[in-house]
Amino acid sequence: MKKSATVLGVIFALLGGLWLLQGLRLVHIRPILCFADCAAIQGKSPTWAVIGAVTLAISGLLIIWSLQRPHNVRQSTSFRQRHPLLIGIGLGVSVVALVIWWRFQSDIAAAHARVSKGSVLIETACGAIEYQEAGTGIPLLSVHGSGGGFDQGMSFAAPLAKQGIRVIAMSRFGYLRTPMPTDSSAAAQADAHVCLLDALGIKQAAVMGGSAGAPSALQMAIRHPDRVSGLILLVPLAYKPPANTNSAPPLSPWVENAMMQVISSDFFFWATTHIARNQMIKVVLATPPELLGGASPAEQSRINMMLDTILPVSARAAGLRSDSAVGKTLTAAALDKIRVPTLIISARDDGYGTYASAEYTASQITGAKFKGFETGGHTWVGHDDEVMAAILEMLLTGKQR
Repeated sequence: MKKSATVLGVIFALLGGLWLLQGLRLVHIRPILCFADCAAIQGKSPTWAVIGAVTLAISGLLIIWSLQRPHNVRQSTSFRQRHPLLIGIGLGVSVVALVIWWRFQSDIAAAHARVSKGSVLIETACGAIEYQEAGTGIPLLSVHGSGGGFDQGMSFAAPLAKQGIRVIAMSRFGYLRTPMPTDSSAAAQADAHVCLLDALGIKQAAVMGGSAGAPSALQMAIRHPDRVSGLILLVPLAYKPPANTNSAPPLSPWVENAMMQVISSDFFFWATTHIARNQMIKVVLATPPELLGGASPAEQSRINMMLDTILPVSARAAGLRSDSAVGKTLTAAALDKIRVPTLIISARDDGYGTYASAEYTASQITGAKFKGFETGGHTWVGHDDEVMAAILEMLLTGKQR
């Protein structure tokens, strides 16, 4: 009887582990021992995660009960009786670990394959720069934020490529295949933007800097005004006077350190996006996760893709460290020198506090338009169509909507 319970417990442990992994979206398997709804599970399933956890608990109780011994059995006999328990636990843990590692290796291989396609590494006067192009028409240099690369920059601007805009998305210093130079300042990066335009034979272009891409976009407009036809800053990392009220509290040191640890490892980042996805959306994407609940399926897909495509984070680590250093040493820029049409966009609930700095930056640039949303976070949830329409109008007409 007890031997049968041991076997049953081990089987339940294996099934429970698989159901738990499926519920957490770590594996995708066909239904096993389903009784009603046998459709394949898409995405996370709290129900199956709970079923898996409960099944694991039941299996543990079964195995423990089956291996209980009478009080008069000698210790050596007791140890031999515990062997099946240890084997069952070890087998269950091994299966779960192997499945997790297989899924991670599969996902990280796909991530590397994705960023290895579609871009070109071009030699410029400022060194090698990776970029990707799409569309024809008015040139727009799309400068990505932290955790990005040419892929993120293209994702930001891709809708514009279908509407008369030639999108050039590049990888900034330390991201993907663009090497990290000795001088990785915003000014040096701005000069590299111009070097890329020179290499592509483009005399003038609009520049859009998103998040941590804003400092170099600003510097490009200041240092090379004849090469910039328009400036767009999207949820920008930018300076504001210390006396100005913050629109969001700064990250506490422990949260910042924890985030840097997570984004320094492909496995840690991958695992955390599966185990604590809402926290990753809140901390890494600086967006209130509850906004996604009321967002359209297209917006939910856009935000989830923005998080998932940070992988492979290891190929972006040098750029991320540089962005962190730049963000801590921001100083006032010569904003009064900017004379091109300028559009600056942010949301008040952006967890990185870009609203206050965006509003200040707009107030210091002659003729700049500030477009602020009450909600949307750092990823402007629910406003993507409006944001794209405003950017497109400015590019096509030179007017800020």
